[in-house]
Amino acid sequence: MGVSCKQKRSLLQEDGCVNRERSSLLQLKEMKMAKITTFKGYQGEPPIPKPAHQVQANVVTVQDGVPVRYPGCDGIGVRVVHPANSNAPAQNLGLVVFFVPPHVVLEPGSHHTEECYVILKGKGVMTLAGEKVPVEAGTFIHLPPWCEHGIENTGDESMEVLICTSPPNP
Repeated sequence: MGVSCKQKRSLLQEDGCVNRERSSLLQLKEMKMAKITTFKGYQGEPPIPKPAHQVQANVVTVQDGVPVRYPGCDGIGVRVVHPANSNAPAQNLGLVVFFVPPHVVLEPGSHHTEECYVILKGKGVMTLAGEKVPVEAGTFIHLPPWCEHGIENTGDESMEVLICTSPPNP
């Protein structure tokens, strides 16, 4: 008994998926990361009840965001997912893409919100609790509440930084 074309496609797709997964695992091992764990799902009662109706997603781009200036800095942030953006009005977090021109500095400061900076493009230096730390595309920086931080674009091209804030800044 032969294998149908549909079955062959299914087997090839499954094999491709297994090969991609194997390739991803090999890449992770080469990065010398911590042991891979398995997500066990959400535990306990959710902090907010699940609505009876289906919740709709908000699909947006940076162009749909709300621009914001930071005092004393020539960089521009765009609130992409944020309470201030009616296109994606988040309640519990803010996602901002921060465009930092060459040689521009956002002076160090601190606040009660927790943040994560992800350097998407360019390179620079972050001041973290008084220490200068070089950053470049692919760097993640976790900032606990009240951790003093600032950023400087030391390169000759624009720097792009994704900033996640929880709770969102006003």
